[in-house]
Amino acid sequence: MNIPQDLLYTKTHEWVKIEENKIKVGITDFAQHEITDIVHVELPEIGTGVKKEQPAAVVESVKSAFDIYAPVSGKIVEINNNVLGSPELVNNSPYEEGYLFVIEFFNKKELDDLLKANDYKKLV
Repeated sequence: MNIPQDLLYTKTHEWVKIEENKIKVGITDFAQHEITDIVHVELPEIGTGVKKEQPAAVVESVKSAFDIYAPVSGKIVEINNNVLGSPELVNNSPYEEGYLFVIEFFNKKELDDLLKANDYKKLV
């Protein structure tokens, strides 16, 4: 199981990469493995406001549909259009090509609630 040390994580299996006042968000290698073959991704529209721990996107597999939660409150400033046409990117490259969206966050203190890699590893 791949858990990069330079990322932060949520208890609901999203990963976070901090880039100045924005975060890139995707689902972890553990999550994509559990979900299995991803066949459809629904992403929020650019400009949409999101609230911490509220659903922001949906990933569908051959098994079921799964909500993807916003790790912090903010505004969607970018989506990964590549996963809309090729949802398997989430399975094949969860930390690079298969990211889902970017949030411009409002409150940096919300980042303090995210898990470091070692803590996430203990969770899974």
